[in-house]
Amino acid sequence: MTRARAEVGDLVSDANGRHAIVTDIRQGTDWVLRPESGSPTTEWETDEPGTLDVIETRAERLSREKTT
Repeated sequence: MTRARAEVGDLVSDANGRHAIVTDIRQGTDWVLRPESGSPTTEWETDEPGTLDVIETRAERLSREKTT
């Protein structure tokens, strides 16, 4: 699924190929990411949301998790 921009809760692939969850969008300019798995305290930011490819939206992830 491709959308113009990633939203909070989406699973994305960043410019370096890392899979991450969007945890915050600060003032519409900085997307805060954390690893899909591993340490929940590790995070990084990007100010280039166009480099984030949405793998799975938050809604899709929640729906999938309910069925498993």
